[in-house]
Amino acid sequence: MRTYIGGQEAVSATDFVELALGTPVELWLGVEGESEEERAARLDAARDILAENPNLPDAVSRVAAEVIEAYAPELFNVIPIGRHAATRRRSGTFKGAA
Repeated sequence: MRTYIGGQEAVSATDFVELALGTPVELWLGVEGESEEERAARLDAARDILAENPNLPDAVSRVAAEVIEAYAPELFNVIPIGRHAATRRRSGTFKGAA
């Protein structure tokens, strides 16, 4: 199954998130080993993007919820468990015909 966002194919989870957000994931999450200056510049850019797109957090939440709903079994390694038809025996004596 192929996933396209805005006419571009998302071939990985990172591609999907970046295309859905319209920004690189690193802008929001940072990168290991970034300096204080780099972090400040990244957060400043993120604030500018949020100021220009006030609905972005809601859109991101909606996309995340849709992905979780669509792929929950794979994301959480959920295996449906069916009901067993086995019946339990009741303790005590049987009071039926002798």
